[in-house]
Amino acid sequence: MSEKHFYETFHPEHYELLIDVNRKQKTITGTTTITGEAMEDTILVNQKYMTITAVKCGGQSLPFTVDDEREAIKISLGKTGQVTVEIAYTAPLTDTMMGIYPSYYTLDGVKKQIIGTQFETTAARQAFPCVDEPEAKATFSLALKYDEQAGETTIANMPEVKVENGVHYFAETVRMSSYLIAFAFGDLQSKLTETKDGVKVGVFATKAHQAKELDFALDIAKRAIEFYEDFYETKYPLPHSWQLALPDFSAGAMENWGLITYREAAILLDPDNATVEQKIYVATVIAHELAHQWFGDLVTMKWWDDLWLNESFANMMEYVSVDALEPEWHVWDNTYQISEVPAALRRDATDGVQSVHVEVEHPADIDSLFDSAIVYAKGSRMLVMVRALMGDDALRQGLKYYFNQHSYGNATGDDLWNALSTATDLDIGKIMHTWLDQPGYPVVRVKVNDQGHLVLHQQQFFTGAGQDIGRKWAIPLNANFTAPQIMEDPDLDLGDYQELRAAAGHALRLNVGNSSHFIVNYDETLMADIMASLDVLQPVDQLQLLQDLGLLAEGKQISFAELVPLLPKFADSRSNIVINAMFNAAEKLRMFTKPDSAAAKNLQSFTHKLAHQQMARLGWQPKAADNADDRLIRPMALSAELYAEDQATIEAGHQLFIANEQNLAAIDAAIRPYVLINEVKNYHKSGLIDHLLEEYQTTVDPYYKGDLLAAIRSAKDANDLKQVVANFKNADIIKPQDLRSWYFGVLANAKGEQAAWDWLRREWSWLEKTIGGDMEFTTYITITARAFHTANRLKEFQEFFEPKVDQPGLGREIKMDTKVIATKVDLVENEQDAVNKAVQAAI
Repeated sequence: MSEKHFYETFHPEHYELLIDVNRKQKTITGTTTITGEAMEDTILVNQKYMTITAVKCGGQSLPFTVDDEREAIKISLGKTGQVTVEIAYTAPLTDTMMGIYPSYYTLDGVKKQIIGTQFETTAARQAFPCVDEPEAKATFSLALKYDEQAGETTIANMPEVKVENGVHYFAETVRMSSYLIAFAFGDLQSKLTETKDGVKVGVFATKAHQAKELDFALDIAKRAIEFYEDFYETKYPLPHSWQLALPDFSAGAMENWGLITYREAAILLDPDNATVEQKIYVATVIAHELAHQWFGDLVTMKWWDDLWLNESFANMMEYVSVDALEPEWHVWDNTYQISEVPAALRRDATDGVQSVHVEVEHPADIDSLFDSAIVYAKGSRMLVMVRALMGDDALRQGLKYYFNQHSYGNATGDDLWNALSTATDLDIGKIMHTWLDQPGYPVVRVKVNDQGHLVLHQQQFFTGAGQDIGRKWAIPLNANFTAPQIMEDPDLDLGDYQELRAAAGHALRLNVGNSSHFIVNYDETLMADIMASLDVLQPVDQLQLLQDLGLLAEGKQISFAELVPLLPKFADSRSNIVINAMFNAAEKLRMFTKPDSAAAKNLQSFTHKLAHQQMARLGWQPKAADNADDRLIRPMALSAELYAEDQATIEAGHQLFIANEQNLAAIDAAIRPYVLINEVKNYHKSGLIDHLLEEYQTTVDPYYKGDLLAAIRSAKDANDLKQVVANFKNADIIKPQDLRSWYFGVLANAKGEQAAWDWLRREWSWLEKTIGGDMEFTTYITITARAFHTANRLKEFQEFFEPKVDQPGLGREIKMDTKVIATKVDLVENEQDAVNKAVQAAI
């Protein structure tokens, strides 16, 4: 039975919030006055980590009890109907990056802080008592006081209307959910502009950054709002859209209505030294959060089980909008196809994965819903399929209807399908329920049977052990020959193969464009035909071939050894996405080797064979003649040649380091990580790691920080890596928001794996205390499983994590990741010899 939602007891209509933050004492003191309708004579209001000092109604004190386990205040009203309840409280200002919290940074050697907020999913209740559920929409009037110093900036969801006695008063919000409230204050700089319809747009950051780093985000934000107003045919509903860079921020960004918060790396860019990928990343994050201002903020999911409604849609729209704003970036290919698609396919093939739509009640389980590969990536693939089936005109028409029906309210998935179905003859809901309500996806086997007929069979695809319970999907086939639009049955006979092949005039393929969420296993006849015409396939279709073959190998439907001789056929491609897929496949082969073994040396030689022509063509240094693909291929070729220990590449990289030793930050951002990695790996000298760590601490450029991190964690010296691990808890060196990258980097380095794994097991309770209330917490389990592929590590993983399997929010992740490691262990044991022989033969 599902737990009672607090909204069933009380419908808030308006909040008067008075919040007083004392940074020095790290305390919050406040009074929340809620007007609304009591549905029962005892109402439930959320609180977390609070001391409730008084509860009043009409000036009279009310009896109340605090239930910390349910995160509740139980208030006895003695009546139902319209009431105004006043709750006085105090709470701590914490460093967990949830609720109201400080962000730390250094300016001119002085440590400073700004205060920001993060309330999704259930942390508004740490800032003020409220019915902290998405359905409990209300209007909010915020009054904010703090230990203010001259020159500080104060911002919130709505414009400031007055300051009296040190209290900042903000305009009343529109009807909204509690998790979207936001405010911030501190010593900030900003850049402002306006959309053509008069919406004020601003980017805010600490003064540790150069002013020019705000320009790119300001331009993208302004144009994205204008794009969405046009696409949704619905005006942006607030007077302003502020974008705030926070030095400490757990996620990538958060769509608070009118005041979006970001990790610094997701919004600030040095326009004079930024790569195409960095620009795409920042633009897509901003576009994602702005998509939410309508889809998520204006219309919000009724409960967290429909979280995908928010995230899947915003994930699709970030690509729709950035592709419209910057078409030369080709974001659908260069980002979506090589990041979102493989993430969704890999995650969704593990038995036990959550479905996109999933029942959930406990706050920790709500946080664990934010599985980026499912709720974001797979969910967006579902919507990309809908878009392909409907076309943009019908999609926009259906969305306009959806916003008209549900603005300032809440909706379910079925409300969206019903709205979209008003604009098409297709039963969108029927098709989509097969994808959203069940986990996994199908592999479609395509073969010519004994009668010469082309037959299709769909079956759930698993990597590793999986229980087939006969699930089936409504699959948009996207065939390049005469075939039904949707395959609903397990089997399909399409008739005489030779006739179909003659009529088409080319090799027969399914899922052309790789826009549907399934993979294809062709028989030998069809695969030989496809490989014979490889050169005429579009890059995305070549990528898809490699992607599907890699997954089929992981699922033991083919051998990894079969993949090896195919890879050199793609090595001369000039397409970034094909080269990306090829190197990803080659990198997978590393799990079949042991460090410093003969097999590892052979794989290095094979990798050199795949990379050397690209390296010879492109060289280390970016050139004016490079096209967009060249700029994206060069870093991959460099990385491959450094793995292969190609001496010419190593020496040229060292010369670049020496030439820029006095100003490493000035190295072109596209090659800078490889210059630094090369130096650490191949020219290690005493003091180098210390020097790079010092640079890491002093720079405020998040991308240079990332490059330094990549280099330091590549160290070959176990003592250097132990020293890095010793700094994991030192927030002055490694911020908690960046710790996961440090941990995984050292764990994935054979020389540091033991030290990092020992640290995680030793410091788990500290980690839980530091970031435990955070949706990123479970990903420490995920990334640990990503690094492990031996029987010994599987046993250690089980011994450590299985006792935690009943802990809210952790259970599903532990079970799934145990399977992920077990699958790799099984693959290595069964295929190691065959793969290593295939690699040796291919050199």
